[in-house]
Amino acid sequence: MTSATDSPSPAAIRLIATDLDGTLLLDDKTVSDRTVAALAAAEEAGIEVFFVTGRPARWMDVVSDHVHGHGLAICANGAAVADLHDGNRLLKVRPLERPIALGIVHALRAAVPGTSFAVELSTGIHYEPAYPPFHLDPGATVAVAEKLLQEETPGAGAPVLKLLAHHAELAPDEFLALARAAAGDRASFTRSSPTALLEISGPGVSKASTLELCCAERGISPAEVVAFGDMPNDVEMLSWAGTSYAMGNAHPAAIAAASGRTATNGEDGVAVVIERIIAERRAADAAR
Repeated sequence: MTSATDSPSPAAIRLIATDLDGTLLLDDKTVSDRTVAALAAAEEAGIEVFFVTGRPARWMDVVSDHVHGHGLAICANGAAVADLHDGNRLLKVRPLERPIALGIVHALRAAVPGTSFAVELSTGIHYEPAYPPFHLDPGATVAVAEKLLQEETPGAGAPVLKLLAHHAELAPDEFLALARAAAGDRASFTRSSPTALLEISGPGVSKASTLELCCAERGISPAEVVAFGDMPNDVEMLSWAGTSYAMGNAHPAAIAAASGRTATNGEDGVAVVIERIIAERRAADAAR
């Protein structure tokens, strides 16, 4: 495993893809001055920056001021692409079909008693009475998952971006393994929280698969992408990118998937790598 200081930089980086929580953001959910400067320097050097996160688009205000160029962000673990320059408007949605979500609810209730659910729609989140409340979303509907997933007319409801499942007693990785065993063939299961909270997306939907779509639209290959992440929901993206870095505070699965490691989020690990990429690019330009 290489480190941020000795891993060779790709010859031509065109895009940086970075997770937010535990990666780009400090623990207080702010962006450090050093990281702000590094992101601006990357864009000035012609390198696009994509924020790729499990957060819904409405929770992207933490980085909206630091979006340059295209203004796009991949949200909800790849289920949506949002335009942060246009009020977080969703440009692309890759939904979890409601019948599939309902089947997963029934499967997990049977296999893992004590599981409670929330439903993340393109219009906001709603959750069951036993699910930990979302204080950032005071207008959420509280009802059983069957009611939350019900449509008066099939196809008329807002798209489901994610189904979330929570367990108050199990260890996070144990819960993920049990859920995948029960219904992993129906959808994409992952997690990014330190608690036993699972994020369930449509089949094949991940940060990586949506990032691949966005890169293909720009003619950007995996070899031209540098990615950063810290949790299991970053694994596919870290594996897909030509160069990738797990944070110093990363989950073992993210470390195993990445081609290198950098410092922790609290030590500006993303900025450390970006600064080196920019310095090497400038040195190469000066040598020409």
